[in-house]
Amino acid sequence: MRIFHFAFITVFSLFMASCAHKVTRIEPGETPDISGSWNNTDSRLTAEQMINQCLGEAWLMNHAQAKGKKPVVIVGMVSNKSHEHIEAETFMKDLERSFITSTKVGLVQSGKKREEMRAEKADQQTNASAATMKKFGMENGADYILQGSINSIVDAHKRKKTVTYQVNLELTNIETNEIVWIGDKKISKFVKN
Repeated sequence: MRIFHFAFITVFSLFMASCAHKVTRIEPGETPDISGSWNNTDSRLTAEQMINQCLGEAWLMNHAQAKGKKPVVIVGMVSNKSHEHIEAETFMKDLERSFITSTKVGLVQSGKKREEMRAEKADQQTNASAATMKKFGMENGADYILQGSINSIVDAHKRKKTVTYQVNLELTNIETNEIVWIGDKKISKFVKN
């Protein structure tokens, strides 16, 4: 019985040791491409490149000449139409960060966060002092909305595949519905299993 118990513990210990994995911390900007799937490096680099492209186009100068000030942009919905789960909100935050870093446009809050801010203003109307209460109707209105999609095409055979991601973005004048900029960025990956 004692030998059986010792053998069981030894086999169990070896099994557990083989299941263990090693974790090494890395810098977020240095994410290795392990699976070939969309990752945070793809998101960050695509956002930076597309916003730089967007801000280099004529619409920005045209707006400044017509209005005498920098435009205000809101980042709208970016839909994930790819074959895999991509958290589009992470990409949207990368787009917002790139706009802010450029300092060429103003950026206003969108979606649920905007609703939360409005709820806070409503709460302040009854619960904050008159001197510190934030008033309704004082928000900056966006001049343009950025919207788009993330798409993918997969070509696979046996243990090899290529994945091509295409991000399409459109910047639209909110007042006139005029599309002032369209951009796309493709990322292709070859994966061999």
